[in-house]
Amino acid sequence: MHSPTLNTILMVEGVLKSSAQPLSVADIKRQLPKKVMHGTLLQVLDYLQLSKKIVISTKGAVWVFEDNVFGGRA
Repeated sequence: MHSPTLNTILMVEGVLKSSAQPLSVADIKRQLPKKVMHGTLLQVLDYLQLSKKIVISTKGAVWVFEDNVFGGRA
């Protein structure tokens, strides 16, 4: 199995961030600009879940991480 590259992680993050609804693994694969091996995609999803950037439910994966590092202050 291949280890995910930073580019792969960023691609998956981009797909999840741009979706307003939960996405299944198949939905994520369809929306990725490049093909990603199934096992590699699952590793990325595991990493994102462990880092609390996504939540995975029976409906799919959804982005929950707040990107605003400064807490709204400029």
